[in-house]
Amino acid sequence: MKEDYKNIKVIGFDADDTLWVNETYFRDAEVAFAKLLAQYETLNKIDQELFKMEMKNLPLYGYGVKGFILSMVEMALELSNNNVSNRAIQAILDIGKDMINKPVELLEGVETVLKTLSNNYRLILATKGDLLDQERKLEKSGLIDYFHHIEVLSDKQELNYSKLLNRLDVKPSEFLMIGNSLKSDILPLVNIKAHAIHVPFHTTWTHEQVDESETNGKTYRTVSSLLDILPLFN
Repeated sequence: MKEDYKNIKVIGFDADDTLWVNETYFRDAEVAFAKLLAQYETLNKIDQELFKMEMKNLPLYGYGVKGFILSMVEMALELSNNNVSNRAIQAILDIGKDMINKPVELLEGVETVLKTLSNNYRLILATKGDLLDQERKLEKSGLIDYFHHIEVLSDKQELNYSKLLNRLDVKPSEFLMIGNSLKSDILPLVNIKAHAIHVPFHTTWTHEQVDESETNGKTYRTVSSLLDILPLFN
């Protein structure tokens, strides 16, 4: 309902898997990595162990492709008992470089939505990940001019968003966040009394998944695509 957003002044957008494809490339890289090390363990076990390594390293490396590459290298050494070949290490590095060099594939309706909403609202980009990689993707996307402010966060928790809104001098009640991750883009905003719209992507990283119990009683809207947002503001 339009009335729900009558006080909105600033609209924030997540980047990866909200504006452009991202998680698909990680899934493909995980498959390539598992096949590369298939002589040491089953594909499913390699995938599980790589995720554990990513979680262990997250406080050190943060989010993004570079931390993922380092976790793959460390996992290869561990699985092989330090016997993995130099050629395999090079192949892992090549998997990471290929991810970084992927074209930026915009999701359906992205530019239409940004162009329309930018006429009446201040738009910001609030994403997490590696700064250099996110800047590169934003530049390649051709979307940079739609945003009044761009923020690459180390994480997306309530405190991160509260600090961001303070810097923007906007009240939570005047802010709407749009993103694909319930854990990162929706629930933290709801918890600080801001507004949120969930636009699911077809695949979600295990770390970003939430239990149904975490969403019970939380007020936010879910739409099928970004284009479904526009009628809410007519």
